[in-house]
Amino acid sequence: MFSGNNQLPQQHVFCNYSIKTMNKEIINKYNIQAPRYTSYPPANYFKEINEPDFIKTIQDSNDAKRNNVSFYLHFPYCKRLCHYCGCNSFKWNNQESTDKYVDALHKEIDLVAKHLDKNRRISQIHYGGGSPSQLSASTLKELNQHLLSLMPTIDNPEIAIECHPGFLNREGWEAIADSGFNRVSIGIQDTDTNVLEAVNRQPSILPIKEIFEILKSKGIIINLDFLYGLPYQTPQKYEHAIAQAVSLRPDRIVTFSYGHVPWVFKRQQVLEKLGLPDSQTKEEMATRAADTILKAGYRRIGMDHFVLPDDELSQALDTHQLHRNFQGYCTLRTTGQVYAFGATGISQLDDAFAQNAKNIDEYIATVNSGHLPVAHGYKLNAKEKVMREISESLMCNYYLDFDVLAKEFNMSVDEIKACINYDEDKLNEMTADGLINMSGNIIAMAEMGSPFVRNVVAALDPLMINTDKKFSKPI
Repeated sequence: MFSGNNQLPQQHVFCNYSIKTMNKEIINKYNIQAPRYTSYPPANYFKEINEPDFIKTIQDSNDAKRNNVSFYLHFPYCKRLCHYCGCNSFKWNNQESTDKYVDALHKEIDLVAKHLDKNRRISQIHYGGGSPSQLSASTLKELNQHLLSLMPTIDNPEIAIECHPGFLNREGWEAIADSGFNRVSIGIQDTDTNVLEAVNRQPSILPIKEIFEILKSKGIIINLDFLYGLPYQTPQKYEHAIAQAVSLRPDRIVTFSYGHVPWVFKRQQVLEKLGLPDSQTKEEMATRAADTILKAGYRRIGMDHFVLPDDELSQALDTHQLHRNFQGYCTLRTTGQVYAFGATGISQLDDAFAQNAKNIDEYIATVNSGHLPVAHGYKLNAKEKVMREISESLMCNYYLDFDVLAKEFNMSVDEIKACINYDEDKLNEMTADGLINMSGNIIAMAEMGSPFVRNVVAALDPLMINTDKKFSKPI
């Protein structure tokens, strides 16, 4: 990430915007399919790659400018599958399958570790799924100890886990708190039992306040994750759920927009039969939720995150030093090249992505045979690295300075623009429509246009020219 001299007022970026006053014609114009840009290029551009090429990529990553290490562990099992889920998750069968999978995780860690420079430092460990919180405390501790034994860490590395409150009693939360984690993301999604029942999600066993008491006593940072755009949600009820959450003062709140892609995840077809909120209703949910959170003193981070003013992410926001990977927003301090373990895990390295096999049995068999289970990925060329930085800057910081980018790549501004789909007329149109502001070689998201940052990035993205790929809509 990069920062430079701002010609636009710094507070113009990441404003506490509301889109309720935006012209509905403009909303409809830009509420079209666009990548989420959690990676560049998006994962549906990945191609088949082989193990030798991946090993070479790992080895090359040791010499990259951004040298910290981030580990991601994917646990794909859930005791109950939610209809909305867009993750690579499977119904949990028995403890034996879990044991085999965890054993494969340990073996894969060792297979990758032998290619890593042991003088590098771990800045982040993240567990996702599925429901990794259903793993036993002893299993989580062993995995953390294994990773932390590989190399030193930065000061206060982030060690995070995604938790399903529907399957954790008090003993379970205490076990999570004692397993070495310093940040926990709790998947609330909604507090309305009718909504949760419709999407097949188990409600929280404990009152959220009690969960907070357990985790706060251990000094753990708490994320509360919500989802809007589900059957039976209304703006009024969703706003009430957010207000309840804000009253507990979590460190971070996330309000994800449900991405309806039933052509990818067949289980989502169930929700169509129940009825989904239209884009105008979703817009009102997003606006009401944001207004409630912002009035409580939080700051907006990116499209869907909110943090307290003294949060590390808030401080990074002020200097345009935010970063984002598949695990969410982070700072340059905790940013690392991501080495992912587990079925469908995606490694995000300096010049390439690599995704493991999605089939669990195939994943386990490949690892047990002593080979890395890589299946798909993408090798970025020089121009695509430029576009990746542009995507990251706009998606994370709502801000792009071509002069700073040119200096970063030792190129001229004209050469930078030649790497992307720079269309002056299109950018002027977006300026006239209220999405962006332009000054010299700076592009900054306008207040009302911020929900459509994905569209702005897509407009600059050469891969989106005449693409046949399908994506979700921003609202």
